[in-house]
Amino acid sequence: MTMTNYIHFTTDDIDTANGSGLISTIDRDLDIKVTPFDSANENAPTHRVYAKSPRGHDIEVGGIWKKLNAEKRPYYQLSIKRLAFNANLGRYPGQDDTALQAIIEWDPRA
Repeated sequence: MTMTNYIHFTTDDIDTANGSGLISTIDRDLDIKVTPFDSANENAPTHRVYAKSPRGHDIEVGGIWKKLNAEKRPYYQLSIKRLAFNANLGRYPGQDDTALQAIIEWDPRA
């Protein structure tokens, strides 16, 4: 079985790391790459997400934002608006590679 829905970052310091991965849904497979994004805007994403166009060009398709949960611990949220794809990043069960993040899809609240 091939692993799907993940980003493997170059280091476990996700805030500053590049990464690459795969998003698979029922109707598409997207090879993605993520690059850190530095901005003075506190609402800006921490990373930009790119996929390949049919002709092989890198196209910006989304972003990753760093959020705080109810306990004030950080987590990361991925969004690809054109596909209405939203997900949190996390670890696979039993996984010990902190640079490997599962993409855990969720539906937006209406």
